[in-house]
Amino acid sequence: MQERSTGTTVDAIVDVIAETAPEIRQGLVGRRGTVDEENPSGDEQVEADVWADGLLEDRLSSIDGVGQYASEERPDIADCGEGVAVAVDPLDGSSNLKSNNAMGTIFGVYDAELPARGEDLVAAGYVLYGPVTTMLVARDGAVHEYELSGDERGVIERDVTIPDDAVVYGFGGRVPDWPDDFAAYVDEVEDELKLRYGGAMIADVNQVVTYGGIFAYPALESAPNGKLRLQFEGIPIGYVIETAGGASSDGSQSLLSVEPTELHQRVPVHVGSQSYIDRLESALD
Repeated sequence: MQERSTGTTVDAIVDVIAETAPEIRQGLVGRRGTVDEENPSGDEQVEADVWADGLLEDRLSSIDGVGQYASEERPDIADCGEGVAVAVDPLDGSSNLKSNNAMGTIFGVYDAELPARGEDLVAAGYVLYGPVTTMLVARDGAVHEYELSGDERGVIERDVTIPDDAVVYGFGGRVPDWPDDFAAYVDEVEDELKLRYGGAMIADVNQVVTYGGIFAYPALESAPNGKLRLQFEGIPIGYVIETAGGASSDGSQSLLSVEPTELHQRVPVHVGSQSYIDRLESALD
């Protein structure tokens, strides 16, 4: 792939996502029902999933310097020309839409053809549709946080770092489905940290970024590769967390080092404060 991942192209991608996010949030109204389709990973789609994917594909693929667009909601990669590849989860946590709880949008910009490794990322980030719409962007060795309102984007914090004193944890999957070694690790963690788990990864990860701690959707007895997708969730979130001074792991190595074998590949995801990820890898060894 030609080197088109210049600052100008990344700037344009971040700008488009920032400008589109308030429109996605507003567009959730009236799109809370399901459609008679599943995404490539077998998850039930809601109308908002499909709509947000179409909106982002149309706008991101139109940027000069974007060569590929891929999302969790479509089976194939859209070729857009020459340049960087953009992988998105258009509406993370869309199952929360029915109960009107937090959701998000995740993106990763890769200087390689998809599927790609974490080392090929040049930028990643997420939008959180909480009480306030915010966006975190990791690039050039730093994480910046913004508030989004209409066509305005205001800086909340530059050089976001995960606090040293950990406070929260959140773990996905059914407890009876956790492997014994992970369950034993949880027994230790829940004596030290406060539970924060809302069913949308972005909301739970943002708790960790804000307060320190650990989020995980681990390997399960029924699903050894976990639930989350490497390309659209694991790698971009791992990149944000690591850039903010934390750590990521699939249980034995950084999520950024996992070798992708297919576009919709699943992976166990553990992200958070360095000390808690170190202890987790020791517990799962």
